[in-house]
Amino acid sequence: MSNYTVVKNSNGGWDSRRDNALRVSSHNNTQSEAEKDAKKFSANSGGGEVRIQGRDRKFRDSDTVFPGHDPNPPKDKKH
Repeated sequence: MSNYTVVKNSNGGWDSRRDNALRVSSHNNTQSEAEKDAKKFSANSGGGEVRIQGRDRKFRDSDTVFPGHDPNPPKDKKH
């Protein structure tokens, strides 16, 4: 089970990074591509949480990837 974060790269584009990793898992041109990669990586490692940062560096969304444990399943109607 691995958690991932999607962050804006200071040189342009978006990165998906496993929590506590030294290197990025993928670099993409768009935030949505980075989010898809992060969800794919998380699913391949047994599920987990994917957190997405906005352009203002504040977390704007979070999604639990199956078979991860969603702490608030009834409230998460967006995904």
